[in-house]
Amino acid sequence: MALKGALNRGLTRATGYELRRAAAKPKRRKRKAGEAGDRLLAAPAFVMCSVRSGSTLLRVLLDSHSQIHSPQELHLRDLSVKVRTDYAAKALGEIGLDDRQMRFLLWDRLLQRELAAAGKSVLVNKTPNDVFIADLIAECWPDAKFIYLLRHPGSIARSRQETRPQDTPERNARMVLRYGNAIQAVREARPDGLTIRYEDLTSDPRGSTQRLCAYLGVPWEASMLEYGRFDHGKLKPGLGDWKTKIKTGAIQPADPPPPPDEIHPSLRELCVAWGYEPAPAVQPAS
Repeated sequence: MALKGALNRGLTRATGYELRRAAAKPKRRKRKAGEAGDRLLAAPAFVMCSVRSGSTLLRVLLDSHSQIHSPQELHLRDLSVKVRTDYAAKALGEIGLDDRQMRFLLWDRLLQRELAAAGKSVLVNKTPNDVFIADLIAECWPDAKFIYLLRHPGSIARSRQETRPQDTPERNARMVLRYGNAIQAVREARPDGLTIRYEDLTSDPRGSTQRLCAYLGVPWEASMLEYGRFDHGKLKPGLGDWKTKIKTGAIQPADPPPPPDEIHPSLRELCVAWGYEPAPAVQPAS
């Protein structure tokens, strides 16, 4: 230290400079996935539903609101990103990204693009197979909201059988049960969501849409009940319901559920879980 001091004093007298240890370079900060600002959408909502459950009616009612955009079915489950080379994987890893996070960025940008094009502020996404990726949706958007749309399982099965007559009753019931069990699992895992019944949506659309608006944080608008006045995109297979009822532009009453003896036995437990049928009486021990 004494030698360094003597050298520095001599150097200062001769040149006016002195030796100092260079400061350590600040480390480049790596962005972490999920940090604030990593998502363009704020609090998007997702409808957890089965096929043939009235979800297209729910979509067009919501989409008729001046602040809510509910696009056609977008099938997020089938949209993924594959990083093809090690070089690309290493490059993305340096900025905190991988296939999974890139998939989330794709989803977020897609939905934000639709919302921006509509010029609205609240996004509600509706695709029945979203129910199978509910955990991924919550991981992508931790502030996501969930709307659970229920319909009598017997009515869902009857409606689906009409659109897919090539399926056996057993296969038809399996498909309905697959969706129903997935919806129930999400409801139990995320009980803070909002449950809406198709039967209530058709018999009391005002009350049902008022509940939806309160949950989404927007004022209710009577125009929601006149969805036929607005353009909601094409109504055709793959994008949602395409049948005659939805194309009338007016809310139609729900058909009554089939009688109990016409409901597939495998669906009875789901009917009870959703409150459409009473629980079986407990037999006294003999």
